[in-house]
Amino acid sequence: MEKKKWDLVALASIPLIMTLGNSMLIPILPQIERALGISSFLVSMLITVYAIVAILLIPIAGYLSDRYGRKKIIIPSLIITVVGSGISAAAAWLMDGTGAYAVILGGRFLQGIGAAGAFPIVIPLVGDMFMDEEEVSKSLGIIETSNTFGKVVSPILGAFLGSFVWFVPFMAIPFFLCDRPAACHFFL
Repeated sequence: MEKKKWDLVALASIPLIMTLGNSMLIPILPQIERALGISSFLVSMLITVYAIVAILLIPIAGYLSDRYGRKKIIIPSLIITVVGSGISAAAAWLMDGTGAYAVILGGRFLQGIGAAGAFPIVIPLVGDMFMDEEEVSKSLGIIETSNTFGKVVSPILGAFLGSFVWFVPFMAIPFFLCDRPAACHFFL
């Protein structure tokens, strides 16, 4: 039973991190706009592209997780999220202007792909892990609490990190996903 508790902690970290991945950027959008010299429409696309790609690919990810297994979809999805985040972070740090914007947008596109195969699959995976209806219900409550916590914390964390340098929030997601002992426990 102890392993299942750590598995649940790892699973609960996924919606938290996916929420942070998008919502941390909201308070720093004006900084991004100024730093890259782009319009408010273009800067808003950094949020929108992530969401649209995720929305469109969630049904495909769900089908693939039913067919091939939840972990076989979640793990590559998290890797895609890290790669997309890393691309966005590197472009924000090393490039400037519209060239940086295009690469950051491409990284955000990849993050959206990763998000589609991560958070939505957590819910059916909880159902697969626990047989007792009460355990499933309690576990889903923990997952949703984690998601809600991410929605509350992400603007604060994004503003805090952006107060150092505007692109630091782009670097946070690879750090959070690559430095998660609980997640490592679950995924290995």
